[in-house]
Amino acid sequence: MNSKERVIRLFKKEPIDRVPCFSGMGNVTEEGINRLGYKFAGIHLNAKQMADTAASTSKLFGYECAVVPVDLCLEAEAMGCVINVYPHAEGILYPTIKEKLIHNEEEMEISIAVDVAKRGRIPLVKEAIGLLKADIGNDTAIGTYVLGPFTLAGQVMELNDLLKLSFKKPAKVAALLDKLADVIIATAKELESAGPDYITVREMGATSDVLSPRVFKSLILPPLQKIIKEIKIPTVLHICGKTNDIVPFMMEANPTAISVEQKNDVAETRKKLGPDALIFGNFDPYNVLVAGSEELVRETMRKCIDNGVSAVWPGCDIWPTVPPVNFNAMMDEIKKYGGKK
Repeated sequence: MNSKERVIRLFKKEPIDRVPCFSGMGNVTEEGINRLGYKFAGIHLNAKQMADTAASTSKLFGYECAVVPVDLCLEAEAMGCVINVYPHAEGILYPTIKEKLIHNEEEMEISIAVDVAKRGRIPLVKEAIGLLKADIGNDTAIGTYVLGPFTLAGQVMELNDLLKLSFKKPAKVAALLDKLADVIIATAKELESAGPDYITVREMGATSDVLSPRVFKSLILPPLQKIIKEIKIPTVLHICGKTNDIVPFMMEANPTAISVEQKNDVAETRKKLGPDALIFGNFDPYNVLVAGSEELVRETMRKCIDNGVSAVWPGCDIWPTVPPVNFNAMMDEIKKYGGKK
């Protein structure tokens, strides 16, 4: 079976020939960008460059997906935040938010534009998904992502203020998260209409490192459930950090699969959730894949599989400077070892 068939069958919990290796987050590489003659800064503003670069990871290394967008500013920009995409920058410099939408507690009662999903670069990413489908969509799974509501809240207002208010005035934060859930639903539906194979909900900021399981269940889970209920294609819920205590709640959000990073004890998560849960993870994309040796890459892939992941996934975006030798080693080891489990 080809990569797309393998991924689609996995989401359906149908038999597959080996453990897949793919992602729902950014995985463009400097190698791919350079071979195309593009600059990293340009791919955020041009649908064809974005699609070409996303496709290059599969074409060069056999990675089993292509994912757009490449940055985390899509929804915040559509809502009205001022962003800087550094269009003339050399090297790797991700877009950032220059001006927040909410500057104080009084401004948290925001109104959402009816056409929010038509604003900013959402149409550009939608176009890039269509280009990817036409280019490699028959053989490779096409993914996209949206932010989770708490993570988006940390984009449109100061994160420190958000964290303080989550404990002091949870009802006020809950009202904001509910509104942001509507933005995310609108964005997800717009991107979904372009025909991707799966959507990742990236709730990176709601980690147990900063929020207790109790706060997660009461504050974060309801808007996540609201969002995922509205997405019709397979969904992956990704949360960073130490997530062992909240993986049952992650499953209560009803995603098709969950994604955890290297701080998660996957063997323990597998015991907790049982053999049928789809658990994606959980290698360190920088210290292993970018900065590690080829042997460390291979050893880590085997460990992920031995610990019981359903698919080998990075803990976050793959940093573009990943050495080609390490990317090739990862895919080679997955093909050799992934069919033994």
